[in-house]
Amino acid sequence: MNYHVKDTGLAEAGRLRIEWARMSMPVLNKIQERFSQERPLEGIRLGACLHVTTETGALVQTLKAGGAEVFLCASNPLSTQDDVAASLVVNDSVPVFAIKGEDHDTYYSHLRSVLDARPHITMDDGADLVSTLHTERKDLIEDVLAGTEETTTGVIRLRAMAKDGVLRYPIIAVNDADTKHLFDNRYGTGQSTIDGIVRATNRLIAGSVFVVIGYGWCGKGVSMRAKGFGARIIVCETDPLKALEAVMDGYDVMPIRRAAPIGDFFCTVTGDIHVIREEHFLAMKDGAIVSNSGHFNVELDLDSLAKITKIKRTIRPFVEEHLLTNGRRVYVLGEGRLINLAAAEGHPSSVMDMSFANQALCAEYMAKQGRGLARDVHGVPKEIDREIARLKIESMGIEIDRLTAEQERYLTSWEMGT
Repeated sequence: MNYHVKDTGLAEAGRLRIEWARMSMPVLNKIQERFSQERPLEGIRLGACLHVTTETGALVQTLKAGGAEVFLCASNPLSTQDDVAASLVVNDSVPVFAIKGEDHDTYYSHLRSVLDARPHITMDDGADLVSTLHTERKDLIEDVLAGTEETTTGVIRLRAMAKDGVLRYPIIAVNDADTKHLFDNRYGTGQSTIDGIVRATNRLIAGSVFVVIGYGWCGKGVSMRAKGFGARIIVCETDPLKALEAVMDGYDVMPIRRAAPIGDFFCTVTGDIHVIREEHFLAMKDGAIVSNSGHFNVELDLDSLAKITKIKRTIRPFVEEHLLTNGRRVYVLGEGRLINLAAAEGHPSSVMDMSFANQALCAEYMAKQGRGLARDVHGVPKEIDREIARLKIESMGIEIDRLTAEQERYLTSWEMGT
């Protein structure tokens, strides 16, 4: 079996961590039980480009239980948990190509290794696998039935591909499922981002000025948790509706140029490029801490930062000190990559339970329906979304009401009024 991981000797530690994660993933566990019996992915080669974490390990085991032959690489150079990668190779016989801290060339060689397996279904987190397939390996596209996409950044890229008419097969936007973005993006990103910042810096958030750039679901989550730690929150936005929502949620809203001189912590969650630029770095106070929780590090203009940096040094793990030409120091966390995965462990397992339940059930759906769907970005079928919510709330021991026959008739009738 071909694979490339840091050290297979880490496998036992990884196996235990996956076991620990599975204790908080009851929905995925139920799906795996059914998959083991029905084998809905029998004969399917599945190429996955995901953050190689404990929860991803549980997803891969579920896909294998369903009959899929899974090939896995990392979707971010700093997000791999090396013990999990080793465990999947040793204990689950999964070809994994992922090493935490891999350089740019290694990252793309790992993507190509997954594509060499000629996947029938792609499972992406950021659309790098799909993009590489469409640019470098077009000869493989005829083998592909369909794909799924995990995150906002990837969905944005894929919709651009579909709009330009270059997307060659249908893809489900798992990110847009209610059981994904309402929980994973808000509660998962909120908690894990603050966790990453605190682990990297050990700085007190209470009493600080915390600038959140972007007020989508991830930005809402980060703002909520930073506020819970006692910070004063400033939100920077370009969308007037989201800006208005931030105001109504009780936060200060202003442009980045005004927030830059007063922020203590900065976190970008926009999915766009060069959100914090040279002029913003130069305006920051001495000791400002800058992080990113969007998918790619392009949210920070690191090339411009390098040009105005006199001395750069790593002052502690995942913390780079930039002494600027104006004499002030700015600290960039995790090389500007996803701070929740670079310096911490990513989202809690109970949140990823729903996200990866979506991935598993959408893979099953695409294996059956992929050939019949248009070459476009599709939403998660509502019945899948609702079933995951039902299973999750059931696993929590919570009972909810059911509509009576009279209530159902009323909701579907136009004749019954006051």
